[in-house]
Amino acid sequence: MPRTATVNPATRRRLLDAARRLMLERGYSGTSVDDICRAARVTKGAFFHWFPTKEELAGAAVRSFCEEMGTMFDAALAGVTDPVRRIERRIDAMIQFARNPDVQQGCLLGALAQEMCDCNPRFQSLCCDGFGAWIDTVEQELAAAKAAVAPRAPFRPRALAEHLIAVLEGSLILAKAKQDPEVVVESLKHFRAYLKTLLKA
Repeated sequence: MPRTATVNPATRRRLLDAARRLMLERGYSGTSVDDICRAARVTKGAFFHWFPTKEELAGAAVRSFCEEMGTMFDAALAGVTDPVRRIERRIDAMIQFARNPDVQQGCLLGALAQEMCDCNPRFQSLCCDGFGAWIDTVEQELAAAKAAVAPRAPFRPRALAEHLIAVLEGSLILAKAKQDPEVVVESLKHFRAYLKTLLKA
């Protein structure tokens, strides 16, 4: 199948998908524009039509990943109004995310944060914003759950939201090392049990 130079949204999507897959496998530094073009089966002309640099593509891939995660959580929480059930459903969605074979190479946001944040301020800002948006949302849900059932519980919603994201990201790294997605599942189940204890306080 020949590579395409067609500059249409499908070409952009292929570039984003190829960049995500390769950067998870090889890292940002280990992935070249040529690698991405070969994997996406597009010409360099098509690449540079959509993205002036590899850095711009990586940024777009991160934003696309975060949008997809947001869509996944929105679907999981649709119609759920009970605040405790909402945070439980979010954890359930994280577990399903971890079991998806397409994401068992890890989290693009976390992978680029590890590799690039110390050496590239743009990536540091991008990753901080991405994690910050997740944390903001989880903080709001935890605050609502606390107010509803355990207003005197000894935790700060912001700190606990950061802890949940740390559990997810850390367990994804360990799961990749062990090639075992159940590491993430068990870690999230432990967090859910811990949260249940806190909300009884």
